[in-house]
Amino acid sequence: MTGVSADFGDRRRTENGVRSLRIAYVGEGKGTSLHRANALSRLGHSVDLFDPVAKLGLSGFRRRFHWETGALFVGDRADSEVLAEIGDRQYDVVWVDHGRYTGPKLVRAVRDKGMKTVVLNVDDPFGYRDRLSWLLYRKTVKEYDLVVVVREPNVAEAKRYGAKDVLKVWRAGDEVAHRARDLSREEIERYQSDVLFLGTWMVGRGAFLKRLIDLGVNVTIIGDRWNRAPEWPALQSHWKAPGVYEDADYAGYIQCAKVCIGLLSDQNRDLHTTRTAEIPLIGSLFCAQRTTEHLELYQDGVEAVFWDDADECARLCKELLADPARLESIARAGHERCLANGTLNERVAQIVLERLCKK
Repeated sequence: MTGVSADFGDRRRTENGVRSLRIAYVGEGKGTSLHRANALSRLGHSVDLFDPVAKLGLSGFRRRFHWETGALFVGDRADSEVLAEIGDRQYDVVWVDHGRYTGPKLVRAVRDKGMKTVVLNVDDPFGYRDRLSWLLYRKTVKEYDLVVVVREPNVAEAKRYGAKDVLKVWRAGDEVAHRARDLSREEIERYQSDVLFLGTWMVGRGAFLKRLIDLGVNVTIIGDRWNRAPEWPALQSHWKAPGVYEDADYAGYIQCAKVCIGLLSDQNRDLHTTRTAEIPLIGSLFCAQRTTEHLELYQDGVEAVFWDDADECARLCKELLADPARLESIARAGHERCLANGTLNERVAQIVLERLCKK
C-alpha cells in the first residue's frame, strides 16, 4: 500500500492540536456541507472540495428519481467523476459529507492509496422517513474507516451494516455562518418578528403552528412547501417568505426574532437538530420540544425554554414577550451555553479528525 503513514507523517500541528492535513472533501459546495468544509479550512487544514451532485448535473425529476432510488443507478458514475478529478493527487483524508452519492468504488480506491476515509451524516440514513433514499450510503458504510452519526440508534444500526468504527457527535452550528451581524435599520425592519418558525413544512407542523395562532401568538413562518399544509388557509397570512439559503438572510431572520421555535421530525427520530445550536449561537432565544437531548444541552427556563405541546409553547411565548428582560437573559445564557457545549463545526471536526488520526 502506498501513501502516507497511519499517523499522517510529521505534518505541522494546527493551533487546536490536530496535524495539518490534506483533505479531499466530497460534498455539496453549499449549505451546511460547505460550512463544514470551511470549518476544516479554518482549523488549518488544506481542503479541496469535490461536489458529486454538481458533477452529475442532477436537477428536477432526475434528481428526485435518484433520491428516491437511493442513488444506486448513479453512484458508480459519481464515483468515477470524483476519482477522475482527484487524479494523482494524494490526500491524508477523504471526508465524505452525507454520502448519498458516494459508493464503494470511490472509498476503496482512495483507501488503497493509503488515504483515511470518514463519512459524516447529520440525517437519519437508517430511519424510515426517507425510505429507500439511503441505499447507496448503507451499501458503502462498511468501507469507511470511520462513520460519524448524530443519533444514538444510528450507532448500532451502522455497525449492523458492517461499519468498522462509529462515532456519535452533536449536530453543530457554524462559527462564521451562524453569528450575529451588524444590521442596518432597514435590515432589522425586514427581518424582525415576535415568534419565528424558519423551516420546511412537514406533516404535523401546520397543526402545531395553527394552534399557536389560534391561541393568540404572533407567528411568522418562513420556509418552503407550506402551501401543501392542510391548515394553509389559516397559515397563509403568517407566511412571510420561502426558504432562505443565504447565510446572511438565515442569520438575519433568527437574529431579529424575539423567540425562535424549534420543531423536530418524529419520523426522523430527532431529539435535537442543527437549529438547536444555530439559534443560540446567533444569539436568539431557543424555544423547542422538551427532549432528553435538549435537556442535556440547555437548562430549561434558564438557557432555553422547552414545552411538551402547543398549548405550553403558546403560554411560554406570551410570557416571554411580556417580559423582555427575562427573554434577553435566557437568550444570552443560551448563547454562552452553546459555546461551552462545543456544538460548533470546528469543534466537531476536530473531534472527528482526532478519532481518525488514532487509527
